Amino acid sequence: MPETCLPIRTTGLRSLAALILVAGAALGGCSGGDFGRTRADMRNDDMHRWLGAEATASVGLKHSHFQLTENERQLRDLAYPLIEPPHSRPAWKSVFGDYQPLPSPWRQKVVFDRTTYGRALIDEPHRSHTSRYQQLIEDVRNDITRFEPFFASAVRVIELDRKRSASLKMVSELSPREQADAIARMEENTLIVQWVQQCLEQRISSYRWALERLVIQAPDGIAADADRLIGELAAQTANPPVTSQPVIGRAVTVKG
Repeated sequence: MPETCLPIRTTGLRSLAALILVAGAALGGCSGGDFGRTRADMRNDDMHRWLGAEATASVGLKHSHFQLTENERQLRDLAYPLIEPPHSRPAWKSVFGDYQPLPSPWRQKVVFDRTTYGRALIDEPHRSHTSRYQQLIEDVRNDITRFEPFFASAVRVIELDRKRSASLKMVSELSPREQADAIARMEENTLIVQWVQQCLEQRISSYRWALERLVIQAPDGIAADADRLIGELAAQTANPPVTSQPVIGRAVTVKG
């Protein structure tokens, strides 16, 4: 074979390698990051700020124009994984990023279907029926892990809002706009806590429906582990560290 053929073949391989690198870089720019995390260009400190505006708007109230405090930002960041439906992103959505604002439970058009999670879990291809149980167990365990950090944050925020509410009567020259924004922020925080509480109750209902179907379709001893974890999450949800009611008016109504 003539030696002149070798440079030509090498050049072709180099071109192919360069094309692969360019394509990889392009896909990387669209990627949602490792393990389904939102891609870097979608992240910002206030990426979950919309939760408060959505919650208040859905019950006919105005949102606050105040900047978020660190505690309020953390409350929203910890709330989103508990609000987003469990196991709701197929693999391709996790790769390409599918972060979307979600409607609050007070939107009249929102109808909760407790069978959606289970049907997706059962219909999605799995190597074995045991892996379906394992996915259910993983989703429930994730919620249990997220429960304490969220409600610890909620306790701090609600307690500070109690102090804010009491301070409104003592602030000198308080403008109507400042008062309205302060009340709106307390309403946002309270509604977010209740939003998470409702979502947790719905998730428990969905998990139980899924487990019941798995048991009759593919009985397995691992079902007892899933049932125990669902019971643990249900017990936590029934007795949260702080509970709240939607705020309609001039003061925060909270018991905790």
